[in-house]
Amino acid sequence: MPGFHFGLCHPGPAHPHSVPQFLHLCNREEAPGPSSRELGARHTPTTLASVQDKHVFITGCDSGFGHVLAKRLDRKGFRVLAGCLTQTGAANLQRSSSPGLRATLLDVTSSESIRQAVEWVRAEVGEKGLFGLVNNAGVANPIGPTEWMRIQDFRQVLAVNTFGLIEVTLGLLPLLKRARGRVVNTSSVLGRLSANGGGYCISKYTVEAFSDSLRRDMYHFGVRVSIVEPGFFKTAVTSLDTIEASLQQLWSQLEPEARQSYGEDFFHQCECQGPRADPQSWGSSPPPYPAHALQAKHPRTRYSAGWDAKLLWLPASYLPAFLVDVVLATILPKPALRVR
Repeated sequence: MPGFHFGLCHPGPAHPHSVPQFLHLCNREEAPGPSSRELGARHTPTTLASVQDKHVFITGCDSGFGHVLAKRLDRKGFRVLAGCLTQTGAANLQRSSSPGLRATLLDVTSSESIRQAVEWVRAEVGEKGLFGLVNNAGVANPIGPTEWMRIQDFRQVLAVNTFGLIEVTLGLLPLLKRARGRVVNTSSVLGRLSANGGGYCISKYTVEAFSDSLRRDMYHFGVRVSIVEPGFFKTAVTSLDTIEASLQQLWSQLEPEARQSYGEDFFHQCECQGPRADPQSWGSSPPPYPAHALQAKHPRTRYSAGWDAKLLWLPASYLPAFLVDVVLATILPKPALRVR
C-alpha cells in the first residue's frame, strides 16, 4: 500500500500501560557530540545561525524515522527531547546519541501520559520555551476495503494519528508560542489522495486540515507549521508481514455474505498487492525535510518526500475525481459479485 508515513509503529491495543508512562532516562554510554567546526559548516544564509540552544521534542522515537531523526538533529546540535513508547526504545536511542539527548516515555493514546510528558518538557526547556515539535508517531493498520472494517478499527488508527497528534500539540502550544517555535506534522501523500479503506487515509486528511488551521491561528504569534507528506518508505509501519496479517484478520472476521460478495480470489489478490509494492524498491532512507523545516529561516508549508509522492500521488490528486476512480478501479482487485 503506497503513501505510508514514517514513524513509530504504535502497537494499537497492546500498549504497555502497566509501565509508568513518564520516565526520565539517563545516558548510560556517552557518545561524542558534534564539534564546533561541524556545526559552523552547516550554517548557510538560508539557515539559522545557531541551533545549539534550541529544544526540539519528537514523538515516536523508538524506531524508524523518528529514531533516525532524533539522532540526526542531535548531531546538528539541537537539544533533542525524544518521546518513546517503551523503555527499551528510549535506552537504545540514548546509547547511540550524545549525552545531550534526553528521553521520556510517551503513549500518545493516553491523556495522562501526554500530560506528564508536557510537564517534563516544560521543566527541560525552562523560560526559553520549546523551539520545535515533530509529531511523528503513527500507525497504518488495519488497512483494507471499508466494508471489512469495524468501528474500533477506525478508532485504533485515529487515536494515534489524529487525536494523539492534536493532544500533544495543544499541550505544548504555550511553550512553542514562548519560543516562536515550529511544528512539523507528519502526514502522507494519502492525506491528499485517498486510495484505500481503513482509518489511515482519514487520519492523514485530518492531519492536513488540523495543520492548516493551526498555521493560520498561530500566524500572529510567530509559530511556523509545516507538513511532511512522504510517499512509500520502508519502516515498521509499512512492514509487509504486518499488512498481510492485518488483511487476514479482517477477512476472517467478515460475515459469510460479505465474504461471498468479494470472493477468495479478491482476498488473495489483495495479499499479492503487498509484494508488488515492496517498500525496499521505493525508499528506505529518511527524508531530510523535518530537519529543513526546523533549521531553515523560511520553512515551507508542505514537503513532499519520495519520488512516488512527487511524480505519482501528488499529480494524481489534482486530476478529476472520476478519472482517478476509473484508474484505481481498473488496477485494483475486483470483487466476485461486481456489477460493473
